[in-house]
Amino acid sequence: MLYSVLLLLTAPAAEPVQWAQLSIEQRVIIRVPMVKKGRAPARPAPQARSAWKEKKGPRCIALRSIRSASIMMDNAIDLLLADDHRYRARLERGCNSMGFYSGFYVEPDDDGSLCSGRDDLQARSGASCAIESFRRLEEADPDD
Repeated sequence: MLYSVLLLLTAPAAEPVQWAQLSIEQRVIIRVPMVKKGRAPARPAPQARSAWKEKKGPRCIALRSIRSASIMMDNAIDLLLADDHRYRARLERGCNSMGFYSGFYVEPDDDGSLCSGRDDLQARSGASCAIESFRRLEEADPDD
C-alpha cells in the first residue's frame, strides 16, 4: 500500500511557491523459522511430508490472520492461521521455497488479503515468487 501526500510549502510573497512530495510505503513482514548459521536448511523427514492431506483451498487469506509460516516442501510454504487452520501456499513453477527460509515480505493490497493468482512473496534476498494456489491442510489419518 503506498500513500502519497503532496505538500504545499508557503513562503513570503516575494519567493516562489515550493512543492514537496512525501511517500509512505507499508509492508507486512512474515518470518519463517531460521536455521543455524553455517548449516543448510534441513530437508523435512518423509513422515512430516505425509502428516497433512491437501484439500481445496480458498483464493485469498486475510493477512491479519497469518501467525506463522514453515517450509515443508520445495515449492510451497505452509501458513498457520490464528484460528489454527493450516494452508499451503503453492508457488509458481520454478520457484524453490528454500529461498524463503529466512523470511519474506508481502505487500498488502487494499483488501488486506493475500491472494493466489495476484500476490507475490518476496524473499529477503530479493527473489520473488507468485502464489499459484492455496490448499487447505488437514491432518492425515495415520491408518491411511
